[in-house]
Amino acid sequence: MFTGIIEEIGRVSQWQQGSEVCQITITAQTVLEDIHLGDSIAVNGVCLTAAALGPNWFRADVMVESLRRTALADLGAGASVNLERALQVGGRLGGHWVTGHIDGVGRITKVRRERNSLWYHIQLPSEVRPWLVPKGSVALDGTSLTVADLDGDTCVVSLIPHTASHTVLGQKAAGDAVNVEADILGKYVKQFMTSESKPAAGELTLEFLQRTGLV
Repeated sequence: MFTGIIEEIGRVSQWQQGSEVCQITITAQTVLEDIHLGDSIAVNGVCLTAAALGPNWFRADVMVESLRRTALADLGAGASVNLERALQVGGRLGGHWVTGHIDGVGRITKVRRERNSLWYHIQLPSEVRPWLVPKGSVALDGTSLTVADLDGDTCVVSLIPHTASHTVLGQKAAGDAVNVEADILGKYVKQFMTSESKPAAGELTLEFLQRTGLV
């Protein structure tokens, strides 16, 4: 579990994508301070496992499903990536609950500046749009952001100067891809409301929630 508060921008030093093995090696500093083999690190919002560690780098295996569902395949040596370690129990939740499981790949259609803000218009995958609501949360390349507006399948977010300078989003332009993860709470609510076994009025009980896997 992550929070969407990016700790540092790392750099891809090696990307191996073969028929049998897909591995990514990333140079970093902050996220390596207390990391161990097997720990989780979010790379552009994708939860990866540290399979090898060096003094200023870590390597992770990338599953085929991750290549299909995310924009990781677009990366190459030298690419910048958002990095965040998994949330520690008792730590501050500065963003929102982010699982590191990407729902789909969005596409930036427009970037505009308004005083000290950068406005990004993101074309969403059709399956992701129903999970978002205005003023709700969304993670773009692992960055926790507030949905400022929704226009059809387009999500509009605003970046403050700190977010623009401390994440890879500030380096992106129209046409670039971003990993999109909708708020997990919205997914559960949608699943609950569309379930054929949802309770009738007055029948929402602990037993019902347990039976439907909601608790």
